[in-house]
Amino acid sequence: MNTQFQFGQINLTLQRWPLNQPNHSLQAWDAADELLIDAANTAIADFTAANCAAPQLLLINDSFGALSCALAHCRQTSSSDSFLAQQAVAYNRAANGIDNQQFSSINSLAPLPDNADIVLLKLPNNHSYLRFILSQLAAVVRPGTIILAAAKAKEINRNVLDMFAKQLGPAQASLTVKKCRLIHCQPEPGKTQPHFPLQWPLEDTDFTLINHANVFAREKLDLGARFLLQHLPPDTAGQRIIDLGCGNGVLGLMLLAKQPLSQLVFTDESYMAVASARANIELNLPQCLNNTEYVVDDCLASQQEQSADQIICNPPFHQQHTVTTHIATQMFAEAKRVLKQGGRLRIVANRHLNYQQQLQRLFGHCQQLAANPKFVILEAIKRS
Repeated sequence: MNTQFQFGQINLTLQRWPLNQPNHSLQAWDAADELLIDAANTAIADFTAANCAAPQLLLINDSFGALSCALAHCRQTSSSDSFLAQQAVAYNRAANGIDNQQFSSINSLAPLPDNADIVLLKLPNNHSYLRFILSQLAAVVRPGTIILAAAKAKEINRNVLDMFAKQLGPAQASLTVKKCRLIHCQPEPGKTQPHFPLQWPLEDTDFTLINHANVFAREKLDLGARFLLQHLPPDTAGQRIIDLGCGNGVLGLMLLAKQPLSQLVFTDESYMAVASARANIELNLPQCLNNTEYVVDDCLASQQEQSADQIICNPPFHQQHTVTTHIATQMFAEAKRVLKQGGRLRIVANRHLNYQQQLQRLFGHCQQLAANPKFVILEAIKRS
C-alpha cells in the first residue's frame, strides 16, 4: 500500500482507517482530493493577498485527512457524518506532526460555522445527504464564500449541478482530470431548501420511521433488512442484544416491539444513523427508552468482552465509494469478542458473498437459517 502522499511541495504519510483492516491495497487519498487541494491553494493565495490574513476553511467529508493535512497551514473546521473518518483525520494529523491549535472537528448533525471563507466538499454518493449538506451551507455561507466540490467524473452530472443551483447557487464543473472533476459554486441567498429528517410509515405496522439524510434506504426498507425482519431471534426477553451497524434501528425496534424487556444497544459509525435509531425508539416505543443504549463507534470497539447475548447485523459492503467486505470481516471478529459463551450472531447477507465461509472459519461452524433468491440468513454461536 502506498502511504506517501506527494503533491507539489506537499509530502505526507497518510493511512486509511481502521488501521487493522484486512485490505490495505487502497491508498488514503484520490484524485478528487488532489483537485481540491490544488484549487484550494490557489484560492488561499488569492484570499491572503486580498485580506492580508489566511482564510478559515470548512472541510466536509474529508475521508482520511488528506485535505486537512495538506492544508494544515490554514484554520479549519472539519465536518463529517463518519466516526471512522474523524478517527482517520485525527490519526493522520498526529502522524504528520500537525497540532490542533487551528483545527476543530464536528459531526454532521452540528450546525456548520458561519465564518468559513473557503468550503471544500468531497461529494457523498448519497444524494439525500448532499441535499442536506447544501441546505446546511445555504444557511451559513456569504455571497463571497468560495465553494469547491469534487468527485469522480461519473458522479458529477446535470442532476448534481442542478441540485447545487437550486439549493445553493450556480455551479460549473471542470474538465475531467484523472477521472475526477471539480465544481465551483457561487452561493446566492434565498434558495429553496428540502426538509430533513424524513418520516415514512413502516409497512404492516403502526410505526413511523425517522431517517436522517445519510441513512441507507431512506424512504423504504432495504431488501436485506426486510428479509431479516422475518427471521429475528425469538425469546430475547432480558437479554442484551446489539444491533450492529444499526442504520435507522428498524431491527432493534422490531425486537423491542416483540420483547420489550430486552436490552438493546444500537451502534453504528454514522452519527445520523445512531440519531435516527434513537428518534425511532423515542417516537414509537418511548416506554422502552430506559432499555436502550446508543453508541457511535468503530464497529464494537467500545463494547466489553463477553457482554452481549446476541448480535444482529445487516453488514454493509461499502466504505464511502469503495466496495469492500473488510467492514463485515471486522464486524464478525468483533462480534465473537463481545458475545458471551453461547451467544449468537445472526446476519443477513447477499448470497454471492462468502460470509458463511468466513463465519465457519471464525466460529468453527455457521448455520444457514433461511434463504431467498437474493439473501441468506446466517447464524454462528460462540462456543469457545
